[in-house]
Amino acid sequence: MLTRLKVSGFKNLIGVDVRFGPFTCIAGVNGVGKSNLFDAIQFLSALAEGSLTGAAQSVRAEEGRVTEVGSLFGRVKDESVEEMSFEAEMIVPQEAIDDFGQTARASITFLRYSLALAKRKDEAYSHLGPLEIIREELRHINLGEAYKHLLFPHRASSWRKSAVVGSRRTPYFISTEGEGRNRVIHIHQDSGGGGMPRSLPAATLPRTVINAANSAETPTALVARREMQSWRLLQLEPSRLREPDDFRAPTGLGPNGAHLAATLFHLASSGPRAQGNGSSGLTREQVYGQVAARLAELIEDVRDVWVDADEKRELLTLMVSARDGTPHAARALSDGTLRFLALTVLELDPRAQGLLCLEEPENGIHPERIPAMLRLLQDIPTDLEEKVGPDNPLRQVIINTHSPAVVAQVPDDSLLMADLNEVMLDGKRFQGVVFHCLPETWRAQEEGVRTAARGELLSYLNPFLREASPERRRRVVDREDIQQILPFIA
Repeated sequence: MLTRLKVSGFKNLIGVDVRFGPFTCIAGVNGVGKSNLFDAIQFLSALAEGSLTGAAQSVRAEEGRVTEVGSLFGRVKDESVEEMSFEAEMIVPQEAIDDFGQTARASITFLRYSLALAKRKDEAYSHLGPLEIIREELRHINLGEAYKHLLFPHRASSWRKSAVVGSRRTPYFISTEGEGRNRVIHIHQDSGGGGMPRSLPAATLPRTVINAANSAETPTALVARREMQSWRLLQLEPSRLREPDDFRAPTGLGPNGAHLAATLFHLASSGPRAQGNGSSGLTREQVYGQVAARLAELIEDVRDVWVDADEKRELLTLMVSARDGTPHAARALSDGTLRFLALTVLELDPRAQGLLCLEEPENGIHPERIPAMLRLLQDIPTDLEEKVGPDNPLRQVIINTHSPAVVAQVPDDSLLMADLNEVMLDGKRFQGVVFHCLPETWRAQEEGVRTAARGELLSYLNPFLREASPERRRRVVDREDIQQILPFIA
């Protein structure tokens, strides 16, 4: 669970410091840089998975082109910044599985990961790629200090005590020392018994050190790596959601929506078993019944949802029936319905953990049904009133939107408003994105935090009233009978 992210020098994120709760909605007009925050999160996730160059090229570029590494650094006119830096505070699960199937157990679960990257200048190492690591650190946050970092309202006696556990005597799991070619990154053993750390020359590293964490020496770093790898941008593609699945298909929903039928069939077929083994703990009828009940909040004419298992062709097909009993295969469902179904399945799947980012989840949803979508999105994350466990995993949802209908209906303490402002870095002026919270919400407790002005929020919620129609024809919003009932008029 990502609780705080600081970013500077990445695209137009300059001096950004954002706190996250279980559910966060980021609102702003097109082109302001909302998606750049998602890209920063995905970049960190990719750095925990592959090489520095591969992670940079995985960041989204315009028109499907491969990303140029230099374009990731913030720019002012024709000059770019020299360094990009990231600092992520996160609560990680207590256990994770390494690449060889071995279980790693974190010695403490509240961690801070820091990373600074620069364009490689030493031509002697140019064959290693265009990026080099300037600093990499992983350290813990003391349990006694946790309440100062977790500002969002939560039950300390149940949620925090079950989420933030463990102990650590020495501060670092990963640390950096020295400058230039003498810069080394130390990997400290979890035992903290004073053994010599393993040291690696930073200038020659093709990937981050956390990327190489293993369960034997550095189990906490491995758990942190697995947490970062779980930070996903969900881009649910209707074409993938409509596809039937082979009997041998993976049973987890892909970031693009692949394997929806196989995932739902697995949850329904697991049956009530011991908690923690990947089962939903529900019977087949209960799983299908819950999915149907949730979908009925979006589409009233829904009676049943199930997965048809064709033994002859070995295919799994998602099916929905109307109240009159007429069955419809997934290929006949609308884009919005399929995305809603996918999120419903994610909510039910206890194996789906980590951070889920979604862009404009209201797309394809009728305005009257947006509240149903928002209720679903807020039910997916961890419940801050209950203990963390198999039935309450450490899950988190961040969405972005430019829809006034969404902004009007999300909880006020979950909202961040993004806009462009002039920011300073190393004496240079940049046009960067700034994130504002609303006054009198939990983020506003922190000294120096930016808050959105009332006028800014009202202008966003009144998009039709910003300016008069340039044409003489009367708009719908100009009708007197509509003006009398239109909400949010100052």
